[in-house]
Amino acid sequence: MCLILFAWQAHPRYPLVVAANRDEFHQRPTAAAGFWEEWPDLLAGRDLQAGGTWLGVTKSGRFAAITNFREPQAGELPLEHSRGHLVTDFLVDESPPLRHAEQLAERGSAYSGFNLLLGSGDSLAYVSNRSDRPAVVSAGSHGLSNHLLDTDWPKVHAGRAQLESLLEHEQVESEALFELLGDRSVAPGNIPEGTEDSLVPELVVRQNFIVSPAYGTRSSTVLLADRDGNVEFVERQFDPAGMTTGTSRFEFKITKRKF
Repeated sequence: MCLILFAWQAHPRYPLVVAANRDEFHQRPTAAAGFWEEWPDLLAGRDLQAGGTWLGVTKSGRFAAITNFREPQAGELPLEHSRGHLVTDFLVDESPPLRHAEQLAERGSAYSGFNLLLGSGDSLAYVSNRSDRPAVVSAGSHGLSNHLLDTDWPKVHAGRAQLESLLEHEQVESEALFELLGDRSVAPGNIPEGTEDSLVPELVVRQNFIVSPAYGTRSSTVLLADRDGNVEFVERQFDPAGMTTGTSRFEFKITKRKF
């Protein structure tokens, strides 16, 4: 997943608003979002190659999402653990987000670079094995791509501005968030100073939605959680031409905790 735009405690009705694109090789086998047989309260898509996921929620109100940290010069760890399991590990756990993040930070070297969001109740934490320490996410709108949280890449900068505009409305519409995620134009803006050019190819940095035969946006996900505990989760899947191949929609009420 190459872009997560989200708002935390920034809207009077929705304490959590998430709009995310998963970018991946088209040949990698994937299952559309659904509740998992072994964990019936867990809702997520599934990476059928390694078994994990990139974004998920539970009926008890836990939320997690991950992006890779782009390091083209680093190569893969010979015995890399799948980063997708970091999402499911938190979702099926009961530890508070920041505590879980701190424990994960101690063993983060076992994984290739990642950024991970962990939420439950009124707490949202961020951890990366390419940053100094885990942190509590502040209230407001945020963007996460393949560098650290809120790195001001053009699509993160532009996406946050568009998200903030949508948050001005009393009702946040899922289709408006999908329209934001589906932007295939080149957003204006320069690569931030101090960022190596090799880490930020133009298309990856600037486009929200990537279309190419081998690698591109495989799915878009919108998550809306309101203060009454109602959750709307919608995932839209795409083929290599960027055409919609399916939509998975779920609505449920949190049973144990509220955002």
